[in-house]
Amino acid sequence: MTGSILFQAIVFLAGAVICVPIAKRLGLSSVLGYLLAGVLIGPFLLGFVGEEGDDILHFAEFGVVMMLFLIGLEIEPKNFWKMRKTILGLGGLQVLATTALSYLFFTWVGYEWKVALTVSMAVALSSTAITLQTLKEKGLFQTTYGTSSFSILLFQDIIVIFMLGALPLLSNNASGAATDTHSGSANLLENLPLGLQTLAIILSVAMIVVAGRYLIVPLLRKVATARVRELLTASALLIVTGISFLMEFVGLSPALGAFLGGVVLATSEFKHELESTLEPFKDLLLGLFFMAVGASINFMVIQENPGTVGGFLLAIIVLKALVLFIVGAVFKLKLDQRLLLTVGLAQIGEFAFVLLSFAFQLDILSKEMMDIMLVITALTMTLTPILSMVNERLVLPKVGTKESEKRPIDHIAKNSKIILVGFGHFGSTIGRFLRAHGIEATILDSDSNRVDFLRRMGFEVYYGDATRIDLLESAGIGQADMLISAIDNPDTTLKLVELVKHKHPNVQLIVRAKNRYDAFKLLNLGVENIYRESLDTSVKMASDVLSQLGFRKHTLHRQAQNFIKMDVELLKRQSQLPKIDKDYIFQARESMAQQEKVLEDDLKRGIMGNDGHWDTEQMRISYNANKEQ
Repeated sequence: MTGSILFQAIVFLAGAVICVPIAKRLGLSSVLGYLLAGVLIGPFLLGFVGEEGDDILHFAEFGVVMMLFLIGLEIEPKNFWKMRKTILGLGGLQVLATTALSYLFFTWVGYEWKVALTVSMAVALSSTAITLQTLKEKGLFQTTYGTSSFSILLFQDIIVIFMLGALPLLSNNASGAATDTHSGSANLLENLPLGLQTLAIILSVAMIVVAGRYLIVPLLRKVATARVRELLTASALLIVTGISFLMEFVGLSPALGAFLGGVVLATSEFKHELESTLEPFKDLLLGLFFMAVGASINFMVIQENPGTVGGFLLAIIVLKALVLFIVGAVFKLKLDQRLLLTVGLAQIGEFAFVLLSFAFQLDILSKEMMDIMLVITALTMTLTPILSMVNERLVLPKVGTKESEKRPIDHIAKNSKIILVGFGHFGSTIGRFLRAHGIEATILDSDSNRVDFLRRMGFEVYYGDATRIDLLESAGIGQADMLISAIDNPDTTLKLVELVKHKHPNVQLIVRAKNRYDAFKLLNLGVENIYRESLDTSVKMASDVLSQLGFRKHTLHRQAQNFIKMDVELLKRQSQLPKIDKDYIFQARESMAQQEKVLEDDLKRGIMGNDGHWDTEQMRISYNANKEQ
């Protein structure tokens, strides 16, 4: 009974439901919650998952496959080409240096050169799943650390193709193929000579590119004509599973095939449909993958080889961290960004499971060595969220304080009555518009590389975490009239608002909100000036559509302002109601009907006839012609 699929599903889902909320409540990442859940239900603690844990891990790796497919969809070939310098520079240097130093370490401790090289290639890889999930949760994609991490991970994901292609060349078998005792299934490359195996791998990659352009896109167009949404979902899953199966059939990583398929489809009209369809599957399977990694930690191997496992674990993390720190310095990342990069990518990645298992099949690694490295891989992935938490809570605040003290703050404290927090795409527009009107704002940003760039652009900037009261006071919050929050992360925004409200309640707050629900939270904190990202832009778009249809611009401008005013009033009334309450739904429907009636009555009163002074005569003729029809 305990071995049934339904029981296993219950165990994994219950582990996630219990452990992940606890981890989030403690301020930890969801990744750590999944990993700890896997450890708890694994065969060495509660024992809910036994020998079938390995099978679950292979199934859960499909989450990584989907993630890389979606990453590929985000990278159009032309953008990929633009990123080539950072990908090849950061990624290439990191992989080369880590592989070289690891090779020296493993040969120094006495391993044969083939074993040392194989293990070193696995050590050079970091976890795409853990790193990208962490970047997503903490809103760090747009930071220097985020873009640098993405470049390194992308290079690693690509170089795995060539690593897998090179492994048969290191095989201890005469044919370079897996032995019957090690290989669970055959693949098309088994009986080919070594040179032809490498050529076949390259041709397989080329086939994915051709099939994506000339087979998959036409197939999706045919499916779309049926206008059945579940068929598109089935097609999306078919694409990912099909590519993965074909790549696995020729002995390659299915995840890398999925990534290439995503890149090929990035320019198709089905890009966004595929993203929205596969996103829920990806998140669920990634959680399962992290739990399977936790459950796969073989504590018997640790018990039998404590010195080897502990020594290798410490050496690998220190070695990778050292390389990443130096690479960050070479590419002129500031200290805080370097530390985030160093800790964030110091683990061994999920592709090491594939690489090490393939090497075992080729008789390059012994069973004992593979088991040790698989345990170390899982342990490094488990330790990463913990090390990141220590870095963020104990190290970065001290580093940030020192960095802030090195920067000149006299000008900031004296010269501006406006503080602008966050200078990404949203904040930079605000800052430039203010400066164009002669208003200089004090700019605070937590990305030190961006700060230096802004200073060269002529902006007065202060580096650091704006949710620290000492930084705000250094920036002159006590003398400021207004604080503008243009931060992208809603949680950070709420923390900043609570701090300013408590310490400096007289400062006027102008706050960016991601959506209606974030605005509710800000309203309940007493913030009056809230600007939702989508409201003005969507109303402006609707106005432009009506203008193209012949409606007069002056009328549309007034109507748009009325619409926004009424929507803000509705927002204030709804902020006190539960979002699933019947009163909330009733009030929303009543208010929408009232909005539409007010705007319609405005038109019926004939005001439009007096609002034509913004429009040309041709536009008025066009409008009257449309009205007569």
